[in-house]
Amino acid sequence: MFPRPLTPLAAPNGAEPLGRALRRAPLGRARAGLGGPPLLLPSMLMFAVIVASSGLLLMIERGILAEMKPLPLHPPNREDAVGRGMVPRPGRLSLDAGDSDLQVRQDVRNRTLRAVCGQPGMPRDPWDLPVGQRRTLLRHILVSDRYRFLYCYVPKVACSNWKRVLKVLAGVLDNVDVRLKMDHRSDLVFLADLRPEEIRYRLQHYFKFLFVRDPLERLLSAYRNKFGEIPEYQQRYGVEIVRRYRAGAGPSPAGDDVTFPEFLRYLVDEDPERMNEHWMPVYHLCQPCAVRYDFVGSYERLEADANQVLEWVRAPPHVRFPARQAWYRPASPESLHYHLCSAPRALLQDVLPKYILDFSLFAYPLPNVTREACHQ
Repeated sequence: MFPRPLTPLAAPNGAEPLGRALRRAPLGRARAGLGGPPLLLPSMLMFAVIVASSGLLLMIERGILAEMKPLPLHPPNREDAVGRGMVPRPGRLSLDAGDSDLQVRQDVRNRTLRAVCGQPGMPRDPWDLPVGQRRTLLRHILVSDRYRFLYCYVPKVACSNWKRVLKVLAGVLDNVDVRLKMDHRSDLVFLADLRPEEIRYRLQHYFKFLFVRDPLERLLSAYRNKFGEIPEYQQRYGVEIVRRYRAGAGPSPAGDDVTFPEFLRYLVDEDPERMNEHWMPVYHLCQPCAVRYDFVGSYERLEADANQVLEWVRAPPHVRFPARQAWYRPASPESLHYHLCSAPRALLQDVLPKYILDFSLFAYPLPNVTREACHQ
């Protein structure tokens, strides 16, 4: 039924094919990570690989699925808030008809969210989650009571700029261009700060959104920033990574020269639920099955999506998402391709299952690191 994916991850000589590895590798670890019954995972992962492949995107773009009615973005069913203009009406929560790529991506995200999250055993509510998962979720959802929205922040997806916007909307900062070191806790309200009944009310009545990014590009961004620039991360994580994965590292490594393959090896051995937030999968940070988000924006069209959200929540006209600084050099598809092609393919086979739900739910294709692609 489905065409062969356009971006396969070929196995090296003698290694297990990726499709088999994705079905096999995560079972033991993911059983605890997802909180669902074990029998659910194999079918979920096979579904995730199919949906995440660009083959499905191509089918939609070519009209093969044209007869299927697209599922709309699920706007809040909050008549009192809509009546006061606090959240967009269903008819207004739509995308530019001319932006076919965005239409395709949002349609795939809507379909996969409903398909995966509709499986038996998946959480339907934050209180369906184990205590640790719920605590992580509530600590990552920021609250604006003035503009009645909830934002689940994902590190390395422009969350610092979003926190700056929230502080401007709260009247703490004059504008988003104020130059100061971002304090990621002060003057911000998190769902975890509120009582259960206050949390439930806001989850039911407020506009909810998050922003996502290609999973491996986000990992590369975290690697470059934390191990290349932040001494605290070099000492806390880098030293241990070098000791654990580098032969002949010595008793006192500096931790400031962690290689990308060493970082990937570290991720393979980590429980996704206990990862640092900068490389924890978005699924575990924001729990898109337990929380019904009204919009999922993307890093690839960050400014446009962010300003659209600000219009939907009726932010003042002068408040716009900060433009990217001229000096900032984000992790590019080209640099990601270079790093992935430099890493052992067998290592990538072990890393990808940790993030397979992020690939599938948010419609990102699997990386193409075949020998042919890497030698281009």
